[in-house]
Amino acid sequence: MEFFVVSAVVLCLSMVGLGVKCIQKGIKGESVRKILRFHVSTLFSVVAAAFIFILLGGVTANAASADAAAAASASSEGLRYIAAALSTGLAGIGAGIAVSATGSAALGALSEDPKILGKALVFVGLAEGIAIYGLIISIMILNA
Repeated sequence: MEFFVVSAVVLCLSMVGLGVKCIQKGIKGESVRKILRFHVSTLFSVVAAAFIFILLGGVTANAASADAAAAASASSEGLRYIAAALSTGLAGIGAGIAVSATGSAALGALSEDPKILGKALVFVGLAEGIAIYGLIISIMILNA
C-alpha cells in the first residue's frame, strides 16, 4: 500500500515541478499538454490500482477466524476515509471551476460598472458554497 501512496505523491510533485519548469522556460503548446496528459493518466491509474488493492487484496484474513471481523471493519474504515476524501476533493475541484468562471465574469462586469459589486460577490459566494457542501458531507461520512 505504501508503494501506491509514494507513487501518487511522486506523480503529483513531478506534475507541479513540470508546470513550474515550463512556466520558467516559457514552454507552451502540445508538448506540455502531452506530458501532462501522461502524468494525469498515470496518477489516476495509480489511484485506481490502490483502490482495487484496498478492495480485493487488502483483506487477507481467514473468514472463519475472529480476525476476519476486525479486518472487515478496518477495510470499511478505510473506505469511509476514501469516500470523505473524494467528496471533499471533488467538491473542491468543482468549486474551483465554478469560482474561476464566475470570478472572471464578475471582474469583467465590475470593470464596466462598479455599482454591481454586491451582486457579483453573491454569485462568487454561491460557487464557493459547493466546496462547503462537500466538506459537510465528508464530516457526515466520518461521523457515521
